[in-house]
Amino acid sequence: MSKLHVVATPIGNLGDLSPRGLEALKNASLIACEDTRRTWALLTHFGIPRPEMISYRQGNEEKLTERIIAAVRSGSEVALCSDGGYPGISDPGYRLIRACAKDGVPYEIVPGPSAATVALLMSGLSTSSFTFRGFPPRGPGALRNWFAEDRDREHTLICYESPFRVGATLQAAFEVLGDREAAVCMELTKLHERVSRGYLSDLAAEFRDAKIKGEVAIVIAGGNPKFARSCTQA
Repeated sequence: MSKLHVVATPIGNLGDLSPRGLEALKNASLIACEDTRRTWALLTHFGIPRPEMISYRQGNEEKLTERIIAAVRSGSEVALCSDGGYPGISDPGYRLIRACAKDGVPYEIVPGPSAATVALLMSGLSTSSFTFRGFPPRGPGALRNWFAEDRDREHTLICYESPFRVGATLQAAFEVLGDREAAVCMELTKLHERVSRGYLSDLAAEFRDAKIKGEVAIVIAGGNPKFARSCTQA
């Protein structure tokens, strides 16, 4: 029986595409992807002939969901992918996955890279309990309230951020959460991968006017005193 294959794709290093993911892309007669140019480059790298491709992105998800479901029901193998990582995790795909689950349309998740978990491990912070919260809001007040929800919780916090707002986000985190350990992870698994670790006050100063390129993940320690800068360290 045909199904939808939700394929996690490399976040940087193309060697991270799993054998199952490669097979799913090879066998798909239709690929729904965030940016057809990015996915076509991935297919070209692995020598996969170009199938029918449609751009499934924020803004047209609702419109195209029924078309994709109809393709699966008609017997087509369909692959869903984003520009990197898992479709549906801070990327388009949630609406389609939910519609398949609701309507009984067969689908499978093909595991692979995730910037959130790579960043967590690269940070060196506690992995026993963590929360991924996607992209924070842009407005200063909303951003502070967003961090305040986790102020007293001990889990490690992971979020993504635009390279243009890293400094402001770190400053807001410092003001709301206090001076605790954190890490800024940039260009994960890529040639210029870099991780800056330290306390929020130092990182906020480091990135206040920094020019950053590429994608960024921020990891912040939970509200446990052992991760906070003591008065003698300040």
